[in-house]
Amino acid sequence: MNESPILAVIGGSGLYGFEDLKDVETKEINTPFGKPSSPITLGKLNGKTVAFLARHGIGHIYPPSEVPYRANIYALKSLGVKRIVSVSACGSLREAYAPGQILIPNQIFDFTHKRHRSFFSKGLVAHVSVADPYCEALSDVLEDSLKESGAQYHRGGTYITIEGPRFSTKGESNVYRQWGMDIIGMTAAPEIFLAREAEICYTTMAHVTDYDVWHVSEETVTLEMIVRTLQKNVKLAQDTIKNMVKRIDSSLDCDCHHALRDALITNPQHIDADQRQQLDLLIGKYLD
Repeated sequence: MNESPILAVIGGSGLYGFEDLKDVETKEINTPFGKPSSPITLGKLNGKTVAFLARHGIGHIYPPSEVPYRANIYALKSLGVKRIVSVSACGSLREAYAPGQILIPNQIFDFTHKRHRSFFSKGLVAHVSVADPYCEALSDVLEDSLKESGAQYHRGGTYITIEGPRFSTKGESNVYRQWGMDIIGMTAAPEIFLAREAEICYTTMAHVTDYDVWHVSEETVTLEMIVRTLQKNVKLAQDTIKNMVKRIDSSLDCDCHHALRDALITNPQHIDADQRQQLDLLIGKYLD
């Protein structure tokens, strides 16, 4: 399958079970940052190529802090991916965002501290703009697709990413609410920032599975609760992805696709040769 995917989906392996996914194949990809968390599944939906990647690996073997985020994004970039929709479980920090509903966030707060947040390091420095980290154009497509699927959804909100793998204490959950956070999860960062560095549009279909632990009249979040809600929403997610594929116009350009144009700060004469080679996929067009 030589055609670049019109959309990549990062989420659980259950999302791959489309009845009408045709010409399915898997690719094992090596990157300068190691192997991605799973082989990448490629297939045709509505005649268009789509890529699927299991964020936590086949069988859910990677905890949030150990997901190979850089390898995942780099591997998708190497396939020519220009758009990613992340399908994620999250907890609600607001009464209005109820379990079973979907939220399309427009902001993120990175509260992790153990993860590699950038492709760039000593020898090649870049300062990418992420004031508006989510792609509005792709989020528009997601919203229209959710409407068509009949989903209960909300547009806009701030997603705080915590380190995990444990859930929050009530004290932490209430502080996040005071900070103005709206939903909570463990995987959006640094994934979203790496996508921007790779000049890939990124949006999130956040499935609200629980009220975290702050809600005194609701049961405390458990893994069983999260899995139960996600299983109910698999069909909704699949329908929405099919609707997105149908709506995406691959000929349209986006500012996300030029995020590095003014971000590289290192003098070309002083760029580390190994860094230059390692990141040629990302920066080659600006240095050649």
